[in-house]
Amino acid sequence: MFSQNYAISEIPEELKKDANAVIRNYSSEYLIKAADNMEINEKKVISILNKAGEKYSYAYISYNKYSRISDVKLKVFNEFGKLIKTYSKSDLNDISQSDDSYLYSDYRALASRIIQPVYPYTIELTYTVKTSDTAFLPELQPFLSANVSVENWSVGFTNESGINLRKKITDTSFGKVEVSESGNNLVATYKNIPAYQVEKYAPDPETIFPKIEFALDKACLKEKCGDFSSWQSLAKWYSSLIEPVSVITPEIQNEINGLNLTGSTSEKVKKIYQYMQKKTRYVFVGIGIGGWQPMVADEVRKKAYGDCKALTNYMRVLLKAAGIPSYYAKIYMDNTPMKFDENFPKMGGNHVILYIPTEEGDIWLENTSQNIAFNHLGYSTRNRNVVLIDDKMTKVVNTPTYKSEDSEEKMRFAAQISEDNSLSGTFKFAFTGGLYDFQLGKMSMTSEELKNSLKEDFNFLNFSEINYDNLNNDRDNGKLSFDINFKANNFSKALGNDIYFRALPVADSGFYLENSENRKFPVEVAFGFTDDYEIEYSIPKNYKFTELPLAKKIDSEYGNYSMEFSQKDDKIIVKRKFQLNKGIIPVDKISSYIKFRKQINNIDATKILITKI
Repeated sequence: MFSQNYAISEIPEELKKDANAVIRNYSSEYLIKAADNMEINEKKVISILNKAGEKYSYAYISYNKYSRISDVKLKVFNEFGKLIKTYSKSDLNDISQSDDSYLYSDYRALASRIIQPVYPYTIELTYTVKTSDTAFLPELQPFLSANVSVENWSVGFTNESGINLRKKITDTSFGKVEVSESGNNLVATYKNIPAYQVEKYAPDPETIFPKIEFALDKACLKEKCGDFSSWQSLAKWYSSLIEPVSVITPEIQNEINGLNLTGSTSEKVKKIYQYMQKKTRYVFVGIGIGGWQPMVADEVRKKAYGDCKALTNYMRVLLKAAGIPSYYAKIYMDNTPMKFDENFPKMGGNHVILYIPTEEGDIWLENTSQNIAFNHLGYSTRNRNVVLIDDKMTKVVNTPTYKSEDSEEKMRFAAQISEDNSLSGTFKFAFTGGLYDFQLGKMSMTSEELKNSLKEDFNFLNFSEINYDNLNNDRDNGKLSFDINFKANNFSKALGNDIYFRALPVADSGFYLENSENRKFPVEVAFGFTDDYEIEYSIPKNYKFTELPLAKKIDSEYGNYSMEFSQKDDKIIVKRKFQLNKGIIPVDKISSYIKFRKQINNIDATKILITKI
């Protein structure tokens, strides 16, 4: 039994360290009566220690038309655990969970923000939910945010349904779960988890904190019930949601016939895909089977918009009309890769893409962008897996990975050093792989927005003039390129009659971490990349080069780096290549990684000296 003494003095000192708030007790009790009948009793108790913790003082209860909220009680206690205020359900605001990015959504919430003038204080929220949805059982993971500690976080099940309740435990060095089971009852608890602080370059905490997951072998979502005991049966159930909205109408068939498709399967898919991209745009739609069933394909045809589900399914139906099989694929789209467990089937994923196996190789399509290249997945959907949704062929399949050499920034730079310390010339850039993804937003910018974006990208140069040219998105090969013509002031520096300037006109490698002392989290290199720079400086006629800097080279388990210099007439040519490997660097290796990156930063800061004749 968890104590209900909410005095701040009762919080262990180790849980106050680095904490702006403390989760005193977060307990969820699930009574599973049948595949379509579940009751949840929630209790959330959080102590707000200071103003920085005030953002956790929200009372927020999500619901939809398939759930009923009752017995809402909200209490506020002072520092000494004395009750100072109470609220009921009628005191909370009934709000939509939609925002400006949503076109439609049937998600709602009861919400209120509790602000007390004196810190610390404690909020207790209790309520009951009755629902017919059992497809999503909780994933218990004992973290809310940085600088929030956990005293007690638990979930309990009383399973009267006769349906098998599965669990999956992932323990880490950041905590271990306590599980007790007796008959139809199960309780899982995390206790005394200290607050963590934000650490630069750390992975998403969700990927490194412990967790316990739950799933029923048979479950329901918005009155649609099915067998979730295997990926095959789960996908067959999911397919039953998709097929009714995937009818090839005469109008859709006419669309395909009008494209006059010829050539290989890959060529046909590309033509259909680029037709779909040109015609449609992305808008979030969160209605229909809890936001898990796509819009009707013919509605997407008529309206020319949809969310990831709708656009992916529309593309799938277009391919089907052309006699080309493809697979609706659920995926986790996050910066740090999250994967489905092949041995633990459960509802999940936050995005949908399309998979097309062909005789020429696999094709992967991201259907929400009007600009992205054919058969190109962004960095946030590569290097993970998908669940293919089909009633005949269902499995978990890996998406492509980015190798370091696949994500390349190629820069060719020619510029004139002037005696007034200005620099003028041309950058020529080309980006592929994950670096293409980062640059793709430029294709949607106005001319003025693009200029401002370039100024921000190269804010280390003091531009007096900047113009871009030859902006090109090669959607066949996943390559984005553009040129910049510019003049920048105060690039070089006077040293008596001499002039010196940086060998690298752009910023250094961008990594800044002084040490790994007291570090708790590893460092994540989210994806590898390659920089390939060739820089040509012309100097004033009445100047000459002094001794050229020496070539430098570094080979490491983390990547490779080289910079070399050569002279041709009144020009100096600098070649720099940096390849960084993707990966997670454990705490005990971070110091050597810092050394590697500092070496690169130091070489990037190399200066070139020219002397007046």
